Amino acid sequence: MSNYKNETKCIQSGYQPENGEARIVPIYQSTTFKYNSSEQMGRLFDLEESGYFYTRLQNPTNDAVAAKICDLEGGVAAMLTSSGQAANFYAIMNIVQAGDHIVCASALYGGTYNLYAHTIRKMGVEATFVDPDCTKEELEAAFQENTKAVFGETIANPALVVLDFEKFAEAAHAHGVPFIVDNTFATPINCRPFEWGADIVTHSTTKYMDGHASCVGGAIVDSGNFDWDAHADKFPGLTTPDETYHGIVYTERFGKGAYITKATAQLMRDLGSIQAPQNAFLLNLGLETLHLRVERHCANAVAAAKYLQNHEKVAWVNCPSLPGDKYYDLAQKYMPDGSCGVITFGLKGGRDAAVRMMDSLKMIAIVTHVADARSCVLHPASHTHRQMNDQELKEAGVQPDLIRFSVGIEHIDDIIADLAQALEEV
Repeated sequence: MSNYKNETKCIQSGYQPENGEARIVPIYQSTTFKYNSSEQMGRLFDLEESGYFYTRLQNPTNDAVAAKICDLEGGVAAMLTSSGQAANFYAIMNIVQAGDHIVCASALYGGTYNLYAHTIRKMGVEATFVDPDCTKEELEAAFQENTKAVFGETIANPALVVLDFEKFAEAAHAHGVPFIVDNTFATPINCRPFEWGADIVTHSTTKYMDGHASCVGGAIVDSGNFDWDAHADKFPGLTTPDETYHGIVYTERFGKGAYITKATAQLMRDLGSIQAPQNAFLLNLGLETLHLRVERHCANAVAAAKYLQNHEKVAWVNCPSLPGDKYYDLAQKYMPDGSCGVITFGLKGGRDAAVRMMDSLKMIAIVTHVADARSCVLHPASHTHRQMNDQELKEAGVQPDLIRFSVGIEHIDDIIADLAQALEEV
């Protein structure tokens, strides 16, 4: 499907039924798969033959949906995980070990920041966080001899910082490490990071890809562009024998599929964060309309941002696709057709006014979720980022009065009407 447009890939990629087979992706709701010979099962366990034997490792439903996401991003291999958090954890842990180091843009989703700043530190992996707007010299200073990856978000949640791909990719590759990008907010409809130097892409498929707040999930996509063998000393897990599989070397055996094969055969085998086939089926239904929904999300977001920008009680508005926004030029460079459906704003009355306004909304709901069909709001400092201290909030670009507004695909007149009546209560 690589020659088709993404609009077509959303519907057609990943699964091509043969004569008499199900028209849509079947749900293989089975933990295990039958074989006629012990020898063939043994070959599967030794990675000498491809196939399905236990859903914790692979499942046909999941693989079909992963293949669709892979095609949308322009990658060579992909896998689904149980959540976006699991995807970001696997993406890093697949290439690091105790004693290693990573460089991260500081403007991140709160859960991801906590994962890299605290949880993996307990496993012996340190992270240095840099301002995404840093100079090349400041970025260079963050690298260490044991740095193994660079990580950032296309559009930071909730700070809406647009990442300068080329700056971060250039620095990563100069140090012989991959550049990993969480592309959740932009989706491959608006941005394909591989075209700007990224090597690996992750997603919380829970967001726009599913689009209906029906199932949690994640995905990892490998571009196949990073040459692991050229930096073999940095990545022994990929370039030296794996004794748990009789000494196979992933890069020798699987070529461009080495990274995803290792993540599946090792991490998924041992940690088990597989996406349920039922969730993958629902995710695929969401993907089929992704191109339509993203366009409406973005149009509604710009219209809502313009309304808020002109309201007397609103102190500030962030929307990367709005002219005059700090990241407008970068958004136009990397995402000329639109950024995302999420905007942020603050009220002149500060944090207390934000809470009163949110509590007065009628249609727009206060929920932890973001980026689905329904409009919703959140106060990150009190909710998703409440584990951060004031300094960490500042580094992540989260102001105390920041309201994250995920603009849905309802009629824009109804969205604005609900904002208007809630603002009257402030």
